[in-house]
Amino acid sequence: MKAMILAAGFGTRLKPLTNKIPKALIEINGIPLLELVIKKLIATGVKEVIINTHHFADQVESFLKKRNNFGIHIELSHEPEILGTGGGLQKAACFFDENKPFFLHNVDILSTINLTQMYQYHLNNHSIVTLAVKQRKTSRYFIMDEKNRICGHEDISNQLTRMRRTPQGKTKLMAFCGIHVISPSIFNYMKQCGNFSIVDVYLNLIEKGLTVSGFQADEFYWKDVGKLEALNEIHQDVENKIITLI
Repeated sequence: MKAMILAAGFGTRLKPLTNKIPKALIEINGIPLLELVIKKLIATGVKEVIINTHHFADQVESFLKKRNNFGIHIELSHEPEILGTGGGLQKAACFFDENKPFFLHNVDILSTINLTQMYQYHLNNHSIVTLAVKQRKTSRYFIMDEKNRICGHEDISNQLTRMRRTPQGKTKLMAFCGIHVISPSIFNYMKQCGNFSIVDVYLNLIEKGLTVSGFQADEFYWKDVGKLEALNEIHQDVENKIITLI
């Protein structure tokens, strides 16, 4: 099983912490975010990981060398210019050569989401993509129907709704959790170049009649460690034993 960790971002919302280190190496109780994600993936059965880098890329490389790549095969996909989620994945396409679904995981996500369950859900639904989603307040949502199929996307801030398939039954707005399971056939449909969003790719897949599923993760602990407030909340949750780090 393989995975890609998205770790190229500047982490601007975590300044001043990210003025000297990459977001991937921000620590929770002395453990870097990158280590937490890698260990979660390893616990799920992942044996090979590729990590995209940009901001303080040398520090990420040095960290992995010191940890002996956590005993698995790890490659780095350096981006001289940030390529976005879509462009970053496309650049790493040759890594996923086994024709098996793989994980795409943001480095700044801390959760207890059961990745084994999510992977099996992806297989059971014959989806090209499965997205971990939950009900929470945000500015951008995926529109999901009663069959847990993604039908479109809603951007509240820009008042933009993009429906790409007819829903089965009622719909609800679900927030994305930064974790994907993706079948490698997706690369047959990724025609964009440079920096682009993976959301646009997903909407194109839906329009073509392919299944993009939502894996409901409301029962699990989840935090986006993108802001200092969230980082402080997580430290408190760890102290109160609401979340246990791997």
